[in-house]
Amino acid sequence: MSNNAFGIDLGTNNIKIYNRSGDSILVEKNMIAIENKDTLFAYGDSAFEMYEKAPGNIHISYPLSNGVIADIKNMELLVRYFINNLNRSNLKAADYYVAVPTDVTGVEKRAFYDLVRDAGVKARRVMMVEKAVADGLGLDIDVKNSQGVLIVNVGFDTTEISILSLGGIVLSRLIKIGGRKFDEAIRAAVRREFSLIIGGKTAENVKISLRDLAREGKNAVVYGRDIVTGLPVERELPTQMIDESLLEHFYTIIDNIKVILERTPPELAADIYRHGLYLTGGASSVNHLAELIQAGTGLKVNVSENPITSVALGLSKIIKDDNYKSVAYAIEGMNK
Repeated sequence: MSNNAFGIDLGTNNIKIYNRSGDSILVEKNMIAIENKDTLFAYGDSAFEMYEKAPGNIHISYPLSNGVIADIKNMELLVRYFINNLNRSNLKAADYYVAVPTDVTGVEKRAFYDLVRDAGVKARRVMMVEKAVADGLGLDIDVKNSQGVLIVNVGFDTTEISILSLGGIVLSRLIKIGGRKFDEAIRAAVRREFSLIIGGKTAENVKISLRDLAREGKNAVVYGRDIVTGLPVERELPTQMIDESLLEHFYTIIDNIKVILERTPPELAADIYRHGLYLTGGASSVNHLAELIQAGTGLKVNVSENPITSVALGLSKIIKDDNYKSVAYAIEGMNK
């Protein structure tokens, strides 16, 4: 097996790339800044720094939307630059393992393959891996046995709820709720309660710091623009108000988990009851989400230690361990 292999998890918010030769995972914002419509200005974390601050001639965007590729040209550009950086500009032929959501169309799935093939990264082979299967491996679950496993991946734009068994996916459901919706709910609550407009980054920082703030008994301090005066101001936000603004979205996730459980074959349901569900994904560690899922489903919730990189860790296992190679597949007609 060649040392030159990469595992790519294209998240809407973060891109995660496992590099076999360095046995490392790169995590950067999946964001690109284009100047005057055609010049690359910045990408990754650098582009995110400029987000919501850039002048009109610099357009900053996420090339992914709702877990699928929305802007393939810019996504190719990002993949090429990140892979080049990992290779220190010495690009060699490599195998690529790409994580794809299950509950998307064949055309959307094909786009992940086309992206890597056309990105100019010397792809020798491009293999697909169902995201939930990679997640399971990243969570140290032996996905190839007959035990039923329920994985809930709460991402930036979507939440993917999957039942795994024997290396495949028995049931899957993708819903358009994730970290971005949580941020929007916080912004709406702040606007409604305090007549204050805050940016998406500010809302995200509040969301991330909620657990620590609640533990310390502190309120969140934010800066924004007062709707009435139009002037910048500082405000203290009660954490209870922020928690309550997120409840509607949390309950939607719980309702969808219940829908999947209702459709699960009894033998697999028994396994899930014994082992609990596995919670992962970049937005899964928001305060109270795990506790509410546990209360709402009656299942033990196993929280991932590496929620952002669990898929990339799973891809690394597939690349390194021949025992798991069989969970990767080529879409017919895609590889020689």
